[in-house]
Amino acid sequence: MPCISATLFMAAVLTGVGAVGLSLARCGAYGGIAAVLSGTLCALSAATSRRFQSLAFTLWVLAFGVSAWCYPWLYTWSLRGWEPKQAILPLVQVIMFGMGVTLTFDDFGRVARMPRAVLIGVVCQYTIMPLAGWTFARTFGLPSEVAAGLILIGSCPGGVASNVIAYLARANVALSVTMTACSTAISPLATPRLVQALAGQYVPIDVGEMTAGIFGMILLPVLLGLLGRRYTPRLVQKVTGVLPAAAMFSICVIIAITIALARADLAAVGLSLFGAAVCHNAAGYALGYGAARGLGLDRRDSRTVALEVGIQNGGMATALALNVWNSPAAALGSAVFGPWSALSSSLLASWWRRSGREEKRSRRG
Repeated sequence: MPCISATLFMAAVLTGVGAVGLSLARCGAYGGIAAVLSGTLCALSAATSRRFQSLAFTLWVLAFGVSAWCYPWLYTWSLRGWEPKQAILPLVQVIMFGMGVTLTFDDFGRVARMPRAVLIGVVCQYTIMPLAGWTFARTFGLPSEVAAGLILIGSCPGGVASNVIAYLARANVALSVTMTACSTAISPLATPRLVQALAGQYVPIDVGEMTAGIFGMILLPVLLGLLGRRYTPRLVQKVTGVLPAAAMFSICVIIAITIALARADLAAVGLSLFGAAVCHNAAGYALGYGAARGLGLDRRDSRTVALEVGIQNGGMATALALNVWNSPAAALGSAVFGPWSALSSSLLASWWRRSGREEKRSRRG
């Protein structure tokens, strides 16, 4: 496997160099093909490497994003009135159903056993990220709809990926799962009102429509997953194996559709939006960790809170932007924030995992 990974990586590098050369030679069509191929090979290389496997998902997202940038028609065609963007809602529901089957009712019951940590985490989730989104949208001077999108991603609950990252970081997985479950459960009440308060100056907000949308696209699939695991475990077990891959593919397609639809907007504000998203994500980690430590949580739980706060439900934000606001520009916030947070959280998890080992060694010494 290491040999296969190294070979794929070298092929990705050579193809990437070829893409740059073709672009400089103004052979754009061939350069785009080479760029997509390079991204695909790089993702395959990470997927076959034990050391870099955690980065494979991020690289797949980038490969899909490159394909959407170079060939937007792949994601914007129309056939008898049906367009790929209409698939976003069911794709988000697949992701949330997958989240539901990983949860149990005991995950909600754990609130009684760790109420303080969960309360701190959920309050941080719904204060730090919405306010940080508003702050950096203004700081970087983002256009109205793009700014509203950054605030929207900040006002969403924690992302499903946070549970996996918490495991990789050797944080408190039980706390992470419980926080995700709780922040998701209250999102129909919290998200629309936060968005209205902070983004109402940029776009008109219909709180009732947003609330109904969140119930249909988030809570209902999660509840069906929970009930399915509880009452039809054998049936759920048959589909559990494919759900993680289906969820990752769904996220890749959602981001690609968003980039294709808002390619012109992304070209205009790409660097500003990227800077705002990086700062937004970093603020989630830093302030989430700092607040948790300041309120008395231990280092392990504070790391869990930081990851939960810094990683958002991008699928939900994208679906709300496109299906409720009908604004591809607003969906760009999650399209940029999502891949970056996947990369940054993977790197942060690796650092914390190594530092955890060093702490254990020093205690033994």
